[in-house]
Amino acid sequence: MSLLLFIFYWVVIPLLVLLVTIWLFSRAKSPLIKLLVVASFAAVLWGFWWIAGGEQRQFDQQVGELCAKDGGVKVYATVRLPTDRFDKYGGIRIPLKRDAKTSDDYYYESSMTYLKTGNPEMWKLHFKVYRRSDNKLLGESISYARRGGDLPGPWHESSFGCPNGADISDLNKLVFVKIN
Repeated sequence: MSLLLFIFYWVVIPLLVLLVTIWLFSRAKSPLIKLLVVASFAAVLWGFWWIAGGEQRQFDQQVGELCAKDGGVKVYATVRLPTDRFDKYGGIRIPLKRDAKTSDDYYYESSMTYLKTGNPEMWKLHFKVYRRSDNKLLGESISYARRGGDLPGPWHESSFGCPNGADISDLNKLVFVKIN
């Protein structure tokens, strides 16, 4: 199916527009009409590709609006830990709730909610970090993303996500601080 769409968008439609343009150009008598035919050919092709990417731009705008509304990191309490709890990059690894052992002091929950499935797709990613002893929510992060919606072709799908710095590792770096 993807190969057929690729051929349709990138071969059939431009070829049809080109053939109509050649036919109109050969029938035109004045140079002004020929110029208008060529300008119309360029405008139709440009408009087609602009409209074809419109859904993608619309979803990118929605993702940006959602990020502005409630995206980002919120820290409710910081935890001071000794430096030996951090890796060489300054991060701390805590387990997902379902993988946490009873000996783990902290865990996180993760949820992914699809706002649109198919092509393009859009989703919300939500991380929450908890302290096990009292189940206190220490911080949370929310991000949104879009993938796909491109014209068919042999390339990878494009994507857009925001805000930057709202991953679980970013949240952990803000919730857990080193004791010097």
